[in-house]
Amino acid sequence: MQDELAADTLLLEVVISGVNHKASGAGVPDMCLGRDLPFLQDSDSTNVWTTWDVTERDVFVLDAENKVVTVYNLTVHDLADSVNYDTLKSILRQTAGVPKR
Repeated sequence: MQDELAADTLLLEVVISGVNHKASGAGVPDMCLGRDLPFLQDSDSTNVWTTWDVTERDVFVLDAENKVVTVYNLTVHDLADSVNYDTLKSILRQTAGVPKR
């Protein structure tokens, strides 16, 4: 999806990255193997999961001012289902500003 969005002519760049729970650091090397998306490890000092009240597999969509537009959970909306994939892609494109043709 990142490559598809990068190929679009959007007003804002879409950057997809992951943030791993601070207690789950052991699995990061395997999770990142063969992937090229940025992936961050949460820590006691950043405490992102608690601050943002994250549920596992949440996708937080942020606007140009880094304000949350919506949260889309991938457990509820499995991206293997093309409808869910297209819905998330549409949310990201709309948030990034699809220019009128």
